Amino acid sequence: MTQLPPLNGLRAFEAAGRRLTFRAAAEDLGVTQGAVAQQVRQLEAHLGLLLFERLPKGLALTPSGRSYHAHIATAFDDMRRATDSLKPEPGDVRISVTPTFAAKWLIPNLPGFSALHPDIDLQILATERVSSFHSDGIDLAIRQAPPPFGAALYAIRLFRHEIMAVAAPALIENHSVPLDRDAIAHLPKLHDAHDLWPAFLKRLNVRDQSGHGLRLSQTTLAVDAALSGQGIALVSHFLVARDISAGHLVQVIPDIMPGQHDFHLLVERKSRRNPAIEAVIAWLTSEAQPAT
Repeated sequence: MTQLPPLNGLRAFEAAGRRLTFRAAAEDLGVTQGAVAQQVRQLEAHLGLLLFERLPKGLALTPSGRSYHAHIATAFDDMRRATDSLKPEPGDVRISVTPTFAAKWLIPNLPGFSALHPDIDLQILATERVSSFHSDGIDLAIRQAPPPFGAALYAIRLFRHEIMAVAAPALIENHSVPLDRDAIAHLPKLHDAHDLWPAFLKRLNVRDQSGHGLRLSQTTLAVDAALSGQGIALVSHFLVARDISAGHLVQVIPDIMPGQHDFHLLVERKSRRNPAIEAVIAWLTSEAQPAT
C-alpha cells in the first residue's frame, strides 16, 4: 500500500482530467482551486512525470496522463458502484434548472410526471448558478449552453432557443396584430438579464422610442410583467407556449430570432444505470419533443 500514490492526489487528478480545468475540478470536490493544483503537482512528483499540459485556458492531458486517467477513472467508477450496491436503489432524482425554466416549463408540466412515476421524488434545484454534479449532489442539469460539455457527460438537446416577442392582449388591444413598425417602436419593452432587445430591434430595422422600459433580473419576471400588461417581452417560444395557447399572451410579430445557445439536458454517463434517472430523462425528452 505504501507504493500507491496519495488518494487525494488521485481524486484531484481524476476530477481535473474529467473537467480539464482546476477550477471546475475544485467545484466538484468542494475544495479550493489551489488545493487541486497542488495535489496534482504532488502526484506528478510522486510519479516522476507530467500528467497535464498547462494551457492559457485550461488543461490538456499528456499521452501518459490520458492513459493513466482512463485507468484511474475506471477504478473510481468501480468503487462508486461497489458503494452504491450496498445501498437500496434510491427513488430520488435531483435536477438543476434555472428559475425561469422551473417556473415556466418544468413545474407546470410536473403533474404529468407525478402521475406516471409516483414512486420517484423529483427534487428541483432552481438557481442561476451552474451547479456541480458532485459538490451539489445533482443527478441531472438543464443548461442553456453550447456543446461539447465534457467526455463524462451525456447531453440531449431539449429545446431550440427561438426568441419571440409576446404581450398580453390588453396591451395591444388598440393595435392590429402583427404590430407595425411604429407600434413596435413605441410600445413599452420588458428587459431581462439577457438584454435581447437591441439585437431584436436591429433585426427588424426599428429604432426604439419607448423609453427605458422595465428592467428585471430574470426572464420569468419579464414574462410575469408581460402577463400583467406592462410591456412586450422577448422569450424563448417553449417557455410561453402554454400561455399563448391559453390566450394569456399573444405573439405580436411573426419574426423569430434564433438564440445563441439551445437548452440541453445533461447527465453523467455513469448515472444512466440508475432506473429513476433514466425515467426522468425519458419523460423530459418525451415532453420536449413537440417543441424541438
